[in-house]
Amino acid sequence: MSLLAALVRAYDRLPDAPPLGYSSEKIGFCIVLDTDGIVTEVIDLRDSDKKRSPRVMLVPQAKKRTVGIDPNFLWDKSAYVLGVTAGTGKRTSEEHAAFRARHLEWLADAEDEGLVALRRFLESWTPEAFAPPLWPEEMRDQNIVFRFAGEFGFLHDRSAARALWASVGAEGASDSQICLVTGTPGPVARLHPSIKGVWGAQSSGASLISFNLDAFTSYGHEQGDNAPVSEAAAFAYTTALNRFLADTKHRLQIGDASTVFWADAADMESAAAAEDVFAAMFGGAPEAADGDDAIATARVRDKLAAIREGRPLSQIAPELEKGVRFCVLGLSPNAARLSVRFWWESDFGTLTAHYQRFIDDTRIEPPPREGWPPLWRYLIELAVQNKRENVPPLIAGGWMRAILAGTPYPQTLLATTLMRIRADGEVNALRIAMLKSVLKRNFSWEVPVALDPANTNRGYILGRLFAVYEEVQRAALGGSVNATIRDKFYGAASASPQKVFRTLDAGAQNHFSKLRKLSPGRAVNLEKLIGAITDLMDPAADPIPATLNAAEQALFGIGYYHQRSDFFRKHDDKTPEVTE
Repeated sequence: MSLLAALVRAYDRLPDAPPLGYSSEKIGFCIVLDTDGIVTEVIDLRDSDKKRSPRVMLVPQAKKRTVGIDPNFLWDKSAYVLGVTAGTGKRTSEEHAAFRARHLEWLADAEDEGLVALRRFLESWTPEAFAPPLWPEEMRDQNIVFRFAGEFGFLHDRSAARALWASVGAEGASDSQICLVTGTPGPVARLHPSIKGVWGAQSSGASLISFNLDAFTSYGHEQGDNAPVSEAAAFAYTTALNRFLADTKHRLQIGDASTVFWADAADMESAAAAEDVFAAMFGGAPEAADGDDAIATARVRDKLAAIREGRPLSQIAPELEKGVRFCVLGLSPNAARLSVRFWWESDFGTLTAHYQRFIDDTRIEPPPREGWPPLWRYLIELAVQNKRENVPPLIAGGWMRAILAGTPYPQTLLATTLMRIRADGEVNALRIAMLKSVLKRNFSWEVPVALDPANTNRGYILGRLFAVYEEVQRAALGGSVNATIRDKFYGAASASPQKVFRTLDAGAQNHFSKLRKLSPGRAVNLEKLIGAITDLMDPAADPIPATLNAAEQALFGIGYYHQRSDFFRKHDDKTPEVTE
């Protein structure tokens, strides 16, 4: 199933989906009118909390405005409705004039008393009348709706208004064509509604599908005629996608990719369970809750733990294995458009198996102290200054796509991880896990999970040896070292070991001289460990090569991490023991 078809199907399954031609918008104020069009009251619809959040309300679908002026039907922001704004508003008078002219045209033959009241209000209103106490300053730039005095419902909800909107919305409709998404004939959407909520995109929304330059046209077709999607299908897919982007239960941020996900199942409970498990897989286990939520949270945590242990989904939740189709979409901003970073659709059982493979790829000993984190936390390790906005843009999407599909990881993941280690000298479990995963999946190498004293790969051996030299320095000088050999030499030692290791060996001999006086037994054991490591080197080749390739540099880091962790895990303040 294509992306758009899957979103249209998701729209059909939304329990509270807005009908065609309507959208959920943030409304701040309501103007109450009497039969003569006189304002009797201005109601603040915003929440009473500190944020003063506008009310989300179902209104006639918002027009897609870029540089043009196009008023919405029976609602809009204050610049259009009243001709006032908080800023300079160079086009405010033009926007209000357009709102007034179009509505007077639409309402010219209206007989409904509420619509007549709005017509009379627009005929007599002037922006100069906007003044306290009736008109609050907070109303500027807020979206505004109308209400007829003495009634609870809003003007756009009246039956006459709905009938009028049906005819207004059909104005300028194109000829009927076969929709590429649904396969049914219908008017083609010239412009698709905007997608809002993608991190980094324009706040007014961006387009997933658009044709606005001659280079994008085909055979003289304009705008949406280049790829005929019916107005109904365009409304359905954008409504579903906007709903998912606004719902934290269907959205994760992975690097620069705003990731939405949803399940397609006949059983709504199974769909919700699959979505909760997916969010726990990639977004982190849910926090503890109270009451009924605590039971649901515990179930998700138990399923996640069982999945991480490698148990098949047929044992954990058989109802999710084949009865649930799962969709994952990653979007990132691209000027006024959106780029699809990844799109994946398959059975939830397949998704779980691929996730378990990813867990196996990244398993390392010792694990992170805080436990295995969500995917975004890995990506922070690849960002300059560990800032989320500095995550390399293409890696996040490529890595997520590889995890979902079970394909090789992006090669840039290896290079970027090595670069960050050389840049800041930080060798931690998450970075080593990423290096191990690339070597295992992309190179099909058998990479040790924990310290492997018998491993003869020269990168792994040199990484272990480097860790021992660092331990000799630490044992001899204690905490008085301003910069360890890792701070000074890690990058050069991992890339061009021949230039560095002779210097390191000479420095170690000086440290041994001091260590023999402080702790003779420890000095002996570290010397034996160095000998045991160097004995693994191939005597037929140069024991210290001039260079190491990227894969060997990754093994250097893994060997260093394993050996260094072994010191601290087993022998905090004890003499390391070496078996001859």
